[in-house]
Amino acid sequence: MAQWLMKTEPEDYSWDRLVADGETEWTGVRNHQAAANMRAMALGEPVLFYRSVVEPAILGIMTVSATWYPDAADPTGKFVRVKVRPQQPLPQPVPLKAIKADPRLADLALVRQSRLSVMPVRDEHWHILRTLAGLAPA
Repeated sequence: MAQWLMKTEPEDYSWDRLVADGETEWTGVRNHQAAANMRAMALGEPVLFYRSVVEPAILGIMTVSATWYPDAADPTGKFVRVKVRPQQPLPQPVPLKAIKADPRLADLALVRQSRLSVMPVRDEHWHILRTLAGLAPA
């Protein structure tokens, strides 16, 4: 099972809104590598919810609730959507500053490819991030 991280800007979609909605379509991804990552997602895989721009931090864990399907808003047919559900908020958010300060996370895609909006998270990074968030490593 793979793990993922998806970015959103707080004015576009917040963690609180995801919790209130109960499920959402992740849309608007227009980067080919991010879209390929969305195509690779499997049902039930965990996804870190990352708030970018304003106080950037990982805030919660989501679950893939529907695998990729074409994004109807994309006239080219190249981009896709997935559905996600909130699984749990993090006991403590993991700020980008803390992520960048931890040498064990130096090769995390979030640090290396800062503009990528959907990215895989390797097992060792997943465990470190969970620990930083106050959760037991999974």
